[in-house]
Order: sequence, then C-alpha cells, then structure tokens
Amino acid sequence: MTTIGLLSDTHGWLDPEVFEHFASCDEIWHAGDIGNLKVLEQLASFKPLIAVYGNIDGQEIRKEVPSMVRLRRGDVDIFMTHIGGAPGRLSLPIRSLIEQQRPDLFICGHSHILKSVRDPLFHPMIHLNPGASGKHGFHTIRTIVRFKVDKGRIFDMEVVHLGD
Repeated sequence: MTTIGLLSDTHGWLDPEVFEHFASCDEIWHAGDIGNLKVLEQLASFKPLIAVYGNIDGQEIRKEVPSMVRLRRGDVDIFMTHIGGAPGRLSLPIRSLIEQQRPDLFICGHSHILKSVRDPLFHPMIHLNPGASGKHGFHTIRTIVRFKVDKGRIFDMEVVHLGD
C-alpha cells in the first residue's frame, strides 16, 4: 500500500502545514504550477517527489520535471499532467492519450478547482484535481489531497482544507 500526498498550483509558495498533513505519506505528487525551485527542493527533501511542470513554470523547473508522468502504484495505472481539461471535456491532446492508454487515475491541476469524479467518457477512470494550495489565483479555499493505492484500488481519499 502506498499513501500519496497530492497538491498543485503552489505558485511559488508552500504552506508549512503541507508537511504536517503529508507526514504519513510515502510520496508527494505535485500536479504543476510549482512556481520556483525552492518549492521543489523543500518537497523533495521531505519525501520522494513526483512532479510535472505547469504553464507558469519557467525553464529552471522544466529542466527538473517533465510535462507528463505515467506511473503505476499499487497496481493502479496513473497519468498526471498540469493542463488536462474537465471530466467529459478533456483537452484534445490529453483525450487522445487517454483514449489510447486508458489509465485508472488521471490527475491534473491548473483549474484551481478541487475535483474527484469518475469521467463519464472514460468510466471507470477517476479524474482528480487537488485544487490549488498556493496563495495566488482565483480560488477561495486552498486544498490538498491524501489517498492510498493498493491492489488496483484508490481509497481513503481525504481533502485537506488549508484555509482561505
């Protein structure tokens, strides 16, 4: 069993509470718009880190992390990128990749909108967006997500509200 701490859209600011909430996690995943190398370094020095870059991330971050990640944890096939669209309305390049590869879990950030639903076009795939955990953006509540994967299951998903 693997416990994942998922966040996105830090935009260069990492809430200190993230470390408390992710203390029990085996890995941390960042779904893009990291903002600066300091955020990457802080997360990577705390737990094993898997990250993708987002549209605001400059060349220094793009040299460190890819735009997309495909991985398996606990027999769950996972695809993560920053800009993916919404359930039922994926962006065309992402939709094409998902049609070909059919992951169990699709993770993206960008919208700053917390979301965990089964995609109606690619059922039973779960579309997961952790919302935004940084200070910058139009979101009104900062969120992160914890969940577990094991034996092909995604479970014990928790949303953590970091504040306004």
